[in-house]
Parts: sequence; C-alpha cells; structure tokens
Amino acid sequence: MCGVLGVVAKSPVNQLLYDGLLLLQHRGQDAAGIVTAQGNSFHMHKGPGLVRDVFRTRNMRSLPGEFGLAHCRYPTAGSAASSAEAQPFYVNSPFGIVLAHNGNLTNAEALKQEMFRLDLRHINTNSDSEVLLNVLAHELELAANGHRLDAPAVFRAIANVHRRCRGAYAVVAMIAGCGVVAFRDPYGIRPLIYGINDTAQGPEYLVCSESIVLTASGFTPVRDVAPGEAIFIDQSGSFFSQQCAENPTLSPCIFEYVYLARPDSVIDGASVYETRLRMGQQLAGKIRRSMPDLQLDVVIPVPDTSRPSALEIANTLGVAYREGFVRNRYIGRTFIMPGQAIRKKSVRQKLNVMGLEFKDKNVLIVDDSIVRGTTSREIVQMAREAGARKVVFASAAPPVRYANVYGIDMPTREELIATDRNEEQIARELGADAVVFQDLAALKASITQVNPALTSFETSCFDGRYITGDVTDDYLAGIESARHAGRGQSEDEQSSNQLDLNEA
Repeated sequence: MCGVLGVVAKSPVNQLLYDGLLLLQHRGQDAAGIVTAQGNSFHMHKGPGLVRDVFRTRNMRSLPGEFGLAHCRYPTAGSAASSAEAQPFYVNSPFGIVLAHNGNLTNAEALKQEMFRLDLRHINTNSDSEVLLNVLAHELELAANGHRLDAPAVFRAIANVHRRCRGAYAVVAMIAGCGVVAFRDPYGIRPLIYGINDTAQGPEYLVCSESIVLTASGFTPVRDVAPGEAIFIDQSGSFFSQQCAENPTLSPCIFEYVYLARPDSVIDGASVYETRLRMGQQLAGKIRRSMPDLQLDVVIPVPDTSRPSALEIANTLGVAYREGFVRNRYIGRTFIMPGQAIRKKSVRQKLNVMGLEFKDKNVLIVDDSIVRGTTSREIVQMAREAGARKVVFASAAPPVRYANVYGIDMPTREELIATDRNEEQIARELGADAVVFQDLAALKASITQVNPALTSFETSCFDGRYITGDVTDDYLAGIESARHAGRGQSEDEQSSNQLDLNEA
C-alpha cells in the first residue's frame, strides 16, 4: 500500500505533486519522493518520513518542470525502512526512466536472478519496485529496437512486463524525452485513476492512486485505469491508451474499501464512503440475528475509518451513536506502523477516552477490522477503565486469518489474532464480552450494491485464496522468514538506540 501520482501539465508541477502527496499521506508514512522533468533532465528529491518533513522550500525550488511523478512509501513484508528504498527509483539505461510503484511483486526474487543472468541488469536494493523498474527498462529497450520510443513501442513493452511480472502493481513512470506512462496489473488489485484539466494551453493529465487527488486538484476524473491497461502521454501532451494484458479481470483489493482508502475517494466506480455505510447496515443485520437479546446503550466508533459503519449500525439498531474516543491528529495510522511494540505504544498516544460515554453503559465499539488485535485489546481496556459495564467489539470486516502478499503488511499468520481462534476465543483475547465479525459474503455485497459491475475481489487475507495463482506455501514461508529476520534486526536497532540514549 503506497500512494502514487503522475502529472503532465502546462505549468510547473512541483506544488501540484506536493499537494497530491499530502492527500495520499494515509497510504504511506515511511518515505516520500518527487521527480520532475525539464527537457531531458530529471530533478529528484526523496527521503524518509512524512511528506511535510521530507520537503522544504529549497527542495521545492530544485524541482522545475511541467512533467513529474511522486510517491509516498509504506514498507511491506520483509522490506527495509530505509532511505535507499524511498521512491521514485531511477535507472539511466536505456532512456533514463523513473518509476513509482504501489503493490508487491510475488515473483520479485526470481525476476532479480533473471535480470542478473539474462538481462545483465543489477538490482541494488531489496525493493521489488526496483526490480519492476529494470524489467520495464529492459522491455522498453527491446521494444524500441534502436529507434525512438513511440506509443506502440511503449505498449509492446508493457505487454511483456505483464507476461513477466506477477502480483499487484499500479505504476506511474516517466521516460526522459518521451513522456509519462501508467499501468495496472491484469487483476486491477491496486487502484489507479486518471483525470483531465482543460486549459487555454491544452489539456493537462493527472494519474493517481485515489480520486480525491483529482477532485481536490481541480481535475475532472475520467475513469479508472482498467486491469492490464496502459496509458501514455507523450511530451506534446497527446494521450494514448491500450489494453496490454491477456485475459484481464477486475478483482480489486477489498481491503481498500475496508480501511486503506480515504472515504471521499471513489475506487473502480464505488464510493468508499457509501461502501462503508453498507458495511454498517450488513453488520447490524448480523448483530440482530446472532445476538437478539443484546441490550446496548451506545455505539461508539474507533476513529476515523469506522465512523460510517458505526453510524449505520446505530441507525439500523436504533441505538444512540456517540463519539467516545478523541484522536490525536499528530499520530500516524497504527495499522501501517512497523513493529508491534511501536503500534501498542501508539494506541494510547493516538486515542483518549471520554469517560462520560462509557461509564455504567453497555457499549458496542466498532472498528473497521481486527488484524493483530493490539489496538483492539488496548481500546477494550480503555473502555473498561472508563467504567463500561459491558463491551462488545464489532468488526466491519471478516476475521483476518491469512497473509496478504499484494502490498499490505500482515504477512505472518502467527501475528493474526484470528488464526486458529473462534469468536469466543478472540473475545477473551481482547478482554471483550463478545466479538462480532462481518461475513465475507456480506462485505462483498456492501461493495456490489454500490457498483453492481464489481463482482470479483481480492480477498486473500480473509479466505486464503490468492488470485494470481502463484502463491505457494514455500513462498509464504519465505515471507515469514524474512519478516522474522527483519523483526530481529529492528529489535537490535531499538536496543542500540536505547543504549545510546541511556549513555547520553
């Protein structure tokens, strides 16, 4: 889960890219980067941290040009949180290419070895995005065949990228002296949409992870990039598009609607906000059926993602809706923070309880999902400490029982609270009186009701079915091993940092 955007404009794009990254900050807090193009020269600045911390006025002044792309990074399974893996990535052969990628390649290791042995390309980091960049560069070189790149050659190269790469990828890339290309994997797992802004000098184009960037930037959304499709805008501003994959099928990641995306975005024709309202309606129906004797005084959301679902649950059940938690806006999203200890510490820094809404009440707490249980356990304890008489915890998503390999950091089953536990056992682990989860069929229906054209979804974290068909037990074991190794390194670093602090 990262945020990407690319712009082809008629005026300098540095501020537009920066503003777009701020709108996508929820998709990645680890690092940020911007690249602009002026003539045949690229200008890049990137680094670790939040967008507002990476870029200063001097950095913005060093980013001239009317073409550009940007990225905010969220580290996935086994990847390092380092400035070396901040995007966009750059390669100078054959044309000079920069690339920003959202997703995760499931065959990155095999491709890395293939690139070294056959394509004679060296991969310098552990990032699958650098692998993807080099695959693209190699295929562009073959497609050009010694000639200048044009749209047909670009599309031939993307078709070969699809044949070689597996997994999830929404990509925006810029080719020096040529233009901007964007493409989406053949399943459309990660979102990508583009829009247009008509000016007196001609049309401007913006492609990005979520529609909010378009609407907030004054662009008119045109449509989502189709699974397997590529769009190309050359330096003159001419727009081209072509389907480049064989047998593409739209199966977007269902977790985008549950948690990842902003509520004011529209993904593949479905309003994220409206789907979350529907999730609340569906979950309220299950609560009525499975807990007919449940007496509630109040429904309280865990801010912010679960608010629409909690509101509809309260309306459907005829129970008061109240805001019982106050969120500190200066703490990041705990789900995407690396490390269990950091997440646990951040819960109470992020949320504070309003005791008035809990004392002597039967409370239904609603969250978008329960993944590791760290946040949920702390929240239940906070409700108990505030005097709640009874605490029922509701999840707008089904139990997360399996690893996600397509760009979300929930890689090991042992970390997931729902692994080998039923609802009663999960409730005990959380310290709640009861737990209720959304059914997967109901979750799918919540989205299909908003856009009937959406009938297939990537739901592997709930049902263990990996739609790309290449995820084996050995692959999952490899991810777990990499994560354990990364965790050990992180703990060593934390110990070292603590030692330095104590000595100081």
